[in-house]
Amino acid sequence: MSLPVLLSLVAEPLTGLVDTAFVMRLGSESLAALGVGTVTLSGIFWIFNFLGIGTQTEIAQSSGRQEVLRTKEVGGLALALSAILGILLVICGLPFGSYISRVMGATGAVHDFASQYIQIRLLGAPAVLITIAAFGIFRGLQDMRTPFQVAVSINILNIILDPLLIFGYGPFPQLGIFGAGLASILSQWIGAVWLVWVVHKRIGLPDRLRLGDAVKLFQIGRDLFIRTGLLTAFYIFTTRAATRISPDAGAAHQAVRQFWVFSFLFLDAYSVSAQSLVGYFVGARLMEQAKRVARIVCSWSVSTGILLGLAMWLCQRIVMTLLVPPSAMSFFLPAWAIAAAVQPINALAFATDGIHWGTGDFRYLRNAIITATTFGAVAIYLLDETTAGAFTWIWLITAFWIVIRALFGVIRIWPGLGNSPLKKINPIQIINKKG
Repeated sequence: MSLPVLLSLVAEPLTGLVDTAFVMRLGSESLAALGVGTVTLSGIFWIFNFLGIGTQTEIAQSSGRQEVLRTKEVGGLALALSAILGILLVICGLPFGSYISRVMGATGAVHDFASQYIQIRLLGAPAVLITIAAFGIFRGLQDMRTPFQVAVSINILNIILDPLLIFGYGPFPQLGIFGAGLASILSQWIGAVWLVWVVHKRIGLPDRLRLGDAVKLFQIGRDLFIRTGLLTAFYIFTTRAATRISPDAGAAHQAVRQFWVFSFLFLDAYSVSAQSLVGYFVGARLMEQAKRVARIVCSWSVSTGILLGLAMWLCQRIVMTLLVPPSAMSFFLPAWAIAAAVQPINALAFATDGIHWGTGDFRYLRNAIITATTFGAVAIYLLDETTAGAFTWIWLITAFWIVIRALFGVIRIWPGLGNSPLKKINPIQIINKKG
């Protein structure tokens, strides 16, 4: 289950690299505008990730309960909400394309190009949100291949359209960075229509939608917004602290962080699969099976974390050569060693996140990240950036922050801190054991 998830996750950043390579040929102003546009739009679309995560949990649990009508209703609601929110994004966002570009620091030609790119990409907002929700539906049904096939197809189509619309060829006009945005939204809309059609064939679309289900999705969205916002805030705190130490420390931090973020793709694949399987067994009230999935996912994740740590250690010199200026080497080496050593624990944090998403324990995850980030942010604030070894301490604090997250994740499962959903035992299981 995890392999197609991993490949679908990798497809988007690879396409982003291809986009960058094509736009680079237009000049530095267009490339800077692409950076402004992609960062802005990624931040906006990130807010609506709850449409995928919340839908995946609800679909997995209703599937476990064999509630076909409920599955259809949740899926239909998710698609409808995605379309409505996407349309609202278009209406509210289009008039502010120029303003958003200015807020992001763009001026002159960069501002003009960025405004064009943001406005054309916003027309694809409904398609992006529908895709997020539809991926949640299929993954909730433990169908990881359909999202993979659509993700790869969308990105291949985008790569084909990029040179045709950016540089012009035959009947296609030369549109520059506007063409890059147009290539993206055309491929996104084709993917969204494809997904809605497959959902209709697979589970059907409901005759009615329940307001209570929409409220529940928005509550999940609130908890996920706080959680992900605090995750992002902690990375901002550490980057700011590293930059304040010196430019060399900032450069070393960027090199370590880039590989660190790349490793998340491998760990996220297990997390997504865990969410679907745990959600299914929780819905079926088979808690022992859910815990068995949790054990397997945690063991696979930790093993992968060990391999990632070893890969970091073995690739140290390659990364130093490619990404680290000579003057930043002294900062880089201890931070890289800490990041490599803590990878297995980081993998455990990702695994338990997926497990708790599957149980629907979103509030607990929100509270756990509030606790971890509060400790981490206070430690970063109290750090004396003028002392020797301050940059190493930034990564030690990051490691401590990860340990807190992983610890909260594990103790909610074993032994089952507080009102853990995994502590609820199905009476049939007890009868079966006695019988």
